[in-house]
Amino acid sequence: MNINGHILIIDDEAPLRQTLARILQQAGFEITTAESAEKGLDYLKTTSFDLVLTDLRMPGMHGMDALKQIHTEYPHIPVVLFTAQPDINSAVEALRYGAIDYLLKPIKPEAIIERTRSILLNQQREKRKRELQVQIEVLQNELKSLDAGEPLSKTTQPLQPASLESGRYIKHGNLVLDMHARRVLLNDQPVNIPPTSFDYLLVLARHSPNVVDYQTLVAEAQGFQTDPREAQELAKWHIHQLRQSIENDTRNPSFLINVRGTGYRLVGD
Repeated sequence: MNINGHILIIDDEAPLRQTLARILQQAGFEITTAESAEKGLDYLKTTSFDLVLTDLRMPGMHGMDALKQIHTEYPHIPVVLFTAQPDINSAVEALRYGAIDYLLKPIKPEAIIERTRSILLNQQREKRKRELQVQIEVLQNELKSLDAGEPLSKTTQPLQPASLESGRYIKHGNLVLDMHARRVLLNDQPVNIPPTSFDYLLVLARHSPNVVDYQTLVAEAQGFQTDPREAQELAKWHIHQLRQSIENDTRNPSFLINVRGTGYRLVGD
């Protein structure tokens, strides 16, 4: 499997930041660097990343605070913290707040390359597993419909032309989800959507036009259970991102409908 990905490096020390960038670029990864946690968080708002590497102690926002915000707003992105002044409490705290690893400076080139490849390989495997699970569910639903003698629904019929693969697309009005390429088309134009937000949209599409409650939405999109309040906050963030991308009027959405206190549902335009 070809291991690649877009990595965000956050460190206030320019020599280390540039050295890490050069090492990982030579290993075949796409790299973006930020000199502060604040700048890194700005990049995350506009760019999709597969991994974040961040220093712990920096001027301004502390690396631990950046980790907490990333884990809350972008829980699908793995974060690796590194520091020159380790202590057991910060290591435990980092893992508790969602860091996937905690590395010590100076970082050996072979160690960071090996750890990066390992993390991204696992990410690719999990992504492929989710894609296969979705395809299996689509085919199972279509088989049940055929066994029951029902006509194919919009969500199981392949798009025209007929040569397109059956089960690859889900269509709602002018909104099309390509499950293989994991992209969205609106009025036949590609729409830029973050990976986890795509998973939320996919869950809503699979259940449409039914309402999906917050906890089910988080569990199926992100693969973990959470309490109702946290689930509502996570779902709210991703629905906000989706509306910014696909709705003509975010205040009066035509696709993503909020059922207050319950969840969301996807409807045709």
